[in-house]
Amino acid sequence: MRGVAIVGRPVSRFLDNGLTAEVTRLCVDGYKNACSFLYAACGRIAKHMGYQKIITYILSTEKGTSLRASNWTCGGSCGGGNWNVASRPRKNSTYTDKKVMYSKIL
Repeated sequence: MRGVAIVGRPVSRFLDNGLTAEVTRLCVDGYKNACSFLYAACGRIAKHMGYQKIITYILSTEKGTSLRASNWTCGGSCGGGNWNVASRPRKNSTYTDKKVMYSKIL
């Protein structure tokens, strides 16, 4: 095994319309083109399952080369920040930088 991808319903309730899937995790061992292969496979499988769109988020510091190679489109900068507020204290996340959303119409 060279990598794994987890796809599910969108984390954002505003995007959870029953027609959109989200790649929430993708991990590879560094094997050449493994990320591109997995992103493309996620899109194909989601299409076969009846989804019309697939999305994912990456850190703004990442390049997104594998996503572009798999014909995903950059949707721009979004999110980031900290969920820790006085009314509901939470542990600080490691990744609080802005994110970049990528999507693909299936």
